Amino acid sequence: MNLIRKTILLTQALWAKHTVRLAPEPPGRRSGVVLPSSPIAEATAEPLRLVAVGDSLVAGSGVENQSDALTPRIAQKIAEKTGRSVCWETYSKLGSTMRRIRYRFLPEVDGHVDILFVCAGTNDIMARRTRSEWIEEFTAVMTQAQALADHVIVCSAGQPHHSPKLPRMLRAELGKRVDAQTLDSQKICRELGIDYADVAHAELVPDFWASDGFHPGAPGYEQASGLVVNAMSFLPSLTATIH
Repeated sequence: MNLIRKTILLTQALWAKHTVRLAPEPPGRRSGVVLPSSPIAEATAEPLRLVAVGDSLVAGSGVENQSDALTPRIAQKIAEKTGRSVCWETYSKLGSTMRRIRYRFLPEVDGHVDILFVCAGTNDIMARRTRSEWIEEFTAVMTQAQALADHVIVCSAGQPHHSPKLPRMLRAELGKRVDAQTLDSQKICRELGIDYADVAHAELVPDFWASDGFHPGAPGYEQASGLVVNAMSFLPSLTATIH
């Protein structure tokens, strides 16, 4: 990267840091229970426990209430696909990196977990973490996650490279970093046998963005939840059976 381009990118990054006003974490409960609309008749399966750890996408920035955020939408779709109720809970904070998940959130999770949802990456990119740093942290988190849960599902970074609030050159640079991070993450997940949802490269639905132009709004979270659940290859094994 030549000096002029690097200077422009740093200037644009500083401008964005002090100009873009990110949506806060919305109020509301960060745990709950959802039921399938059509439970399998006489099913006796225990409720599934879904735990989500991550950044502002798990914290729900961009919507008015936690009930409209990503995790309860994922829980509802899991319930519909399996015919089982789902108890969900989140451990998250705006601005979180994979390192925070590793040292702060995962140690707080105890008890049996059926599905562990891990979602972070955008803040690591914005903080200019190197690829080697990402690979180290991501691999450590995946190892921890597999020790905690029966099944793990990972979501890529969001789409900062398409944010309407960021300058064009900065978006292009972020896009390169997102591409590299996604490839590294997919490779690690394949090696470990972990499902991975690539949200970073999905074609966005209309009205995807929240008012801050950086986080998803309700339509965006609905799209993302579908992508995450569709990537769960293990769901058939969790489907309730009739006794």
